[in-house]
Amino acid sequence: MSNIKIGIVGGSGYTAGELLRLLIHHPNTQLDFVYSTTNAGKPLEVAHPDLIGDSNILFTNIVNPEVDVLFLCLGHGRSRAFLEANKFSSNTKVIDLGNDFRLLADKKFQGRDFVYGLPELNKADIQNAKNIANPGCFATAIQLALLPLAKAGKVKEAVHVNATTGSTGAGVSPGATTHFSWRDNNFSSYKVFSHQHLGEINQSVVQLQENHKSSIFFIPNRGNFSKGIYATLYTAFAGTTEDAVKLYKTYYKDAAFTVISESPISLKQVVNTNKCILHVEVKDGMVLITSVIDNLIKGASGQAIHNMNLMFGWEEKTGLGLKSSGF
Repeated sequence: MSNIKIGIVGGSGYTAGELLRLLIHHPNTQLDFVYSTTNAGKPLEVAHPDLIGDSNILFTNIVNPEVDVLFLCLGHGRSRAFLEANKFSSNTKVIDLGNDFRLLADKKFQGRDFVYGLPELNKADIQNAKNIANPGCFATAIQLALLPLAKAGKVKEAVHVNATTGSTGAGVSPGATTHFSWRDNNFSSYKVFSHQHLGEINQSVVQLQENHKSSIFFIPNRGNFSKGIYATLYTAFAGTTEDAVKLYKTYYKDAAFTVISESPISLKQVVNTNKCILHVEVKDGMVLITSVIDNLIKGASGQAIHNMNLMFGWEEKTGLGLKSSGF
């Protein structure tokens, strides 16, 4: 079988950079175009210096409507406008890394029906899908920490979440809270209890536990590091640590990238990989779940490729055999 043709829109950003790095070395894909109005005609390394020597393709402001897969790496709320202005073949599979199609109320658009692309939740639907709404980064880390509890009907009281993301989570465009001199040796919270990912998190919990009505209190933080998300969650739990670990290991027994560690975990174990590592323990009637991911890979581009692999019937880990740097 010949390699499938890939188009990437929004090619200058951080998620596109990771997507390019992975797709260039994916055995079943061929880059057809990388769309960027600001860098049209320039080589990829202008925006992504780490790709120098890896590809001769140039950014373009022209799309090929017949590509096999279109990855949208645009800012939130911009994917709909792009698809309205640029028509693609009905055979083109669309994987949107923004938030335009993640909620059930937004899943249908121009004859396309988007499936929420969290493989640990919707694997069978993804395998039969033509369009994917890739989950948010915080949403990925938090949902993977909650899904086993929801499946068992054990999210019965409020869930408290505290999660910290690296500076790449804010995107490539500089801003007041991403400037190095502000971020370095600093720490802050934002969008407390109101982060946009709460909608998709609650949606997935309800999918597994229909009677879920408990509040999820989420405090997002800005960390003074570049990549990764470190999340801790706790809620009431009737059982022991052994019960909780068994529950999680059973739920994720067939998961390609989500694993349970019985030892405490750290962020470096997952940075530059498509893994989510979870640690679970019970104390004083509360279950504490720690969840770590790379926000740009498992929380964005790696998960998008995982979805693509499932859509085409390829082995799930194809092109995603990545190792973290533990030092």
